[in-house]
Amino acid sequence: MKSAVIVFPGSNCDRDLAVAFRDVTGKDAAMVWHGESTLPDGIDVIGIPGGFSYGDYLRSGAMAARSPVMRAVAEAAARGVAVIGVCNGFQVLTEAGMLPGALMRNATLNFVCRDVDLTVANSQTMFTSQYADGQSIRIPVAHHDGNFSADEATLDRLEGEGRVAFRYAGNVNGAARNIAGIVNDAGNVLGLMPHPERMTSDAHGGTDGRRIFEGLFSALA
Repeated sequence: MKSAVIVFPGSNCDRDLAVAFRDVTGKDAAMVWHGESTLPDGIDVIGIPGGFSYGDYLRSGAMAARSPVMRAVAEAAARGVAVIGVCNGFQVLTEAGMLPGALMRNATLNFVCRDVDLTVANSQTMFTSQYADGQSIRIPVAHHDGNFSADEATLDRLEGEGRVAFRYAGNVNGAARNIAGIVNDAGNVLGLMPHPERMTSDAHGGTDGRRIFEGLFSALA
């Protein structure tokens, strides 16, 4: 199983995500610079990490979404390659048009950095198969722009198609319908604001996040 992590100027969780991939697969992830126009051959999973790509100077993820490598990522996703975007990676995926909606400023206008409780909204995706529907898990968040927003028709469609993967158990950032993570219509792209790679071992204080990666790589095996 081969994985890659995209690295942008300002990424600060790329190594964390690569370590999570390695711990589950036993193989190092390829670190791919944003200026590359192609991905390594045979990649099964692409990770778009958290951080502050390009310093969030325009909109969070807006500049990264236009990096050369993102064309290759979109093409790979269209072929069925799995993509997981965490925090800033979720923002990049929406800005690139690979997921609907937008990540707006937190309702409090404050940076939120703490563990939060999530509810598994749909355990039938490749990312959530190691959980049960309605299961409560605890994952850290660290964001200023995590307020998921979309028009009512889009929200209804996401709900109706089972594309809401995770919800916040409480009002963390003002996100519409407490949505913390969604998948695309094909089910192979996940955008998630909380950081599962920061909750993958006992040293982190828990392993609730590890099951996302275990479920993903198991589904692709």
